[in-house]
Amino acid sequence: MTASDDGVIARTQPIDDGLLVVLDGEIDFSRSPTLRVELMQLIQDNAPRRLVIDLSNVDYMDSSGVATLVEAMQMQRKHGHKLILCGMQPKVLSIFQIARLDMVFTICDDADQAVKV
Repeated sequence: MTASDDGVIARTQPIDDGLLVVLDGEIDFSRSPTLRVELMQLIQDNAPRRLVIDLSNVDYMDSSGVATLVEAMQMQRKHGHKLILCGMQPKVLSIFQIARLDMVFTICDDADQAVKV
């Protein structure tokens, strides 16, 4: 599946037991509400046991983007499902490390590793 031009989700791909979601571009205050709607719709429509979010094309994320991912993780956990982040660029990863969210999220180096978690 390919998202609309103004969406944050570039594409989705089925994986064993779940869904790989590739995000694209900066995720800031202006784009995080769109991401929230897109992710919540995916979770509601697909109920993936594993939701892998590939951030390799995201070079900037502010606190609103982080909050959106926290909400998606909480939604997944509520249903006993997993959310895995992968492909984080150093600048984005540092935000998670500063907030100590690298201890809360499952974070993998790349999508190949993440789909095996």
